[in-house]
Amino acid sequence: MIRKIDLAANPPHERFAEATPVGLLCLAIGCAALVPIAFGASLTPAGLKTAAMYCLLFGAGGQAVAGLLNFANRNLYGGTLFTAFAFNWVLNWWVLDSLAGGFVPDAGIVLAAEVCFLVIFVVFTYGFGFYSGLLFLFLLDIDLLYVGRIAKALTGTRLFDVPMALLTIGLGAISLWLAFAMLINPTAGRALFRLPGPLFRATPRPAFDAGPRRAVVETLYAHWRQNAFQPLALAGLETATAGRLGGRPLLPDLVYLEELGAVRLGRGGNEAVTDARLTAEGIDFFEQVVLGKQQFV
Repeated sequence: MIRKIDLAANPPHERFAEATPVGLLCLAIGCAALVPIAFGASLTPAGLKTAAMYCLLFGAGGQAVAGLLNFANRNLYGGTLFTAFAFNWVLNWWVLDSLAGGFVPDAGIVLAAEVCFLVIFVVFTYGFGFYSGLLFLFLLDIDLLYVGRIAKALTGTRLFDVPMALLTIGLGAISLWLAFAMLINPTAGRALFRLPGPLFRATPRPAFDAGPRRAVVETLYAHWRQNAFQPLALAGLETATAGRLGGRPLLPDLVYLEELGAVRLGRGGNEAVTDARLTAEGIDFFEQVVLGKQQFV
């Protein structure tokens, strides 16, 4: 017997609201707090501790909220990115707070971790190219920031300070644009903040074609409406569905529907199928799924 699903008794699963804008807005605020330091200003203990607190609350806290809620909404990509980024902002908080207290983190360990971060974000950049060109640019900005930090650590020069400061501003600006696009565009009903399409196209996965089975059930349902439970000869069923099977043989789908409990097949000598009709369960299921019937009587 096929399973009957009572749509009225099983409402759609409630999801959390989309949390990505929270992460993006908090990321922009965290970047804004780092801009004076990136340009060489506010390097006093008070300035470092102030920026550290913004990194902890907005950078780490906002990314953690966005990451965990994305996981709860079964968004693996967004959840992984935001959660990993949240820990990175905790590290930013610790570094700034430590510098304000006179402690300098070990440069070799920080460099090794930043190389690992760069590898991770480069791969994420490629992945985001399948979603949007602006998301690709968003991750590319992060990649370039890590390139600048690694190059600065290896060369000891300050030539990368201004480009890194500009990249920080750019990261905050892109974050705001993405967040506003997700929040304002649906509210306004038009694309006030436009988002470009994907840079890359994934190879489409083979899709299941339910058309032949639907053709069989629709034909048998129409026959039932006129003839009740009188079976339809196999030859008549083949003729009625010939144009909708796409060259696929009819028998395998008929036998599957019989095993499912939706169809009853008549058989003659050598167990050859001679006719078919819908069962009561098949009629109920068809009327619910295709015709939208809410109750079974």
